[in-house]
Amino acid sequence: MNRLPSFARRFWFDALIFVGMGISIAGAVVGQGRKNGPEGPMWLDIVLAVLITGPLLVRRRFPFGAPLGVGVGVVIASFADNSLVPFDFVAFLAGSAAVFLLAQLRDWRQAVAGLAMAFGVQAIVVRNDPRGQLGQFIFVGLIFTVVWVVGFTLGRKFAEADEAKERATRAEREREARARAAVADERARIARELHDVVGHSVSVMTVQASGVRRLLRPEQEREREALLIVERTGREALAEMRRMVGVLRRPEEAPALAPQPSLEHVDRLVEQTREAGLPVELRVEGEATELPAGLDLTAYRLVQEGLTNALKHARATRAEVVVNYGDSQIEVMVLDDGSGVGNGDGGGHGLVGMRERVSVYGGELDAGPRPGGGFRLRARLPLAP
Repeated sequence: MNRLPSFARRFWFDALIFVGMGISIAGAVVGQGRKNGPEGPMWLDIVLAVLITGPLLVRRRFPFGAPLGVGVGVVIASFADNSLVPFDFVAFLAGSAAVFLLAQLRDWRQAVAGLAMAFGVQAIVVRNDPRGQLGQFIFVGLIFTVVWVVGFTLGRKFAEADEAKERATRAEREREARARAAVADERARIARELHDVVGHSVSVMTVQASGVRRLLRPEQEREREALLIVERTGREALAEMRRMVGVLRRPEEAPALAPQPSLEHVDRLVEQTREAGLPVELRVEGEATELPAGLDLTAYRLVQEGLTNALKHARATRAEVVVNYGDSQIEVMVLDDGSGVGNGDGGGHGLVGMRERVSVYGGELDAGPRPGGGFRLRARLPLAP
């Protein structure tokens, strides 16, 4: 039901054009042989009636050419049957509609040319009409002028309204862009504070708790258990905080809704690096075991960091990833033959972030040039606290 009014608003003028075309054809048929009527032949007058009003149907596609086509049709009809246009009132209405449409064009030069065309067409019609007079030309010319002024004024008002709407839309887009930028800046600020302040503090607390636990005497089991819980809780808090920092820094990746990567996905990471243009060999040694979530993520990020450095910074031509599952520790190594640049900016925010991750789990990180050339990134992570 809602589509009918919209359809009517869009095509009501087209319906009037078809009605006017029918009236013009009927007038051409009925007026044959009458005084001051069209002189025929009948088929020619029917074709001319369609030729005059038909171009208005394509006014949306050809805003300048369609009204111009009406004028051309009137001129052709005036030469083919000089009594048809003065007799047919629909031809006068079609001409007025063409003048109105031309006056509404955005280009004022086209609008003025449309008015000049209307006067020229009217002059030809009066000249070819056996009963044409100067007064007839002046009268119709005044009507066309009034129609043109009304159309020109409305056209300028419509143009101003469209420009105002466009400015409002542009301002709304700019406001939304500023709001998104402000949100992004705030998210980045929060991420920096979490990473630099909270993360560092929790990391120090966890390391200190681990150090104190190692200094306890064998009979201090309750104290050792309490400190172990503190360590565990600190590591979990750090893992969750780093996940939150990732969400804040890269919200488009929506990591909060996706499973965290692990060493189970390292083959996919290696394949992506190969597709990026760096040949990588993956070697897994030992029997793969289920790792704690935070430790598993840390090992994955280390591989990611090493491959990112090799691909983007070290200008390496090939790389090797080694994952060695031991009884008490897991060793992850990334080797390349590049220039030995090791200050990457991968997913773990560089090697500084990697050292922090590894130290939280009581591991060791070794990064530096290889004796034979290239770069080595190696971490040993204990499987138990």
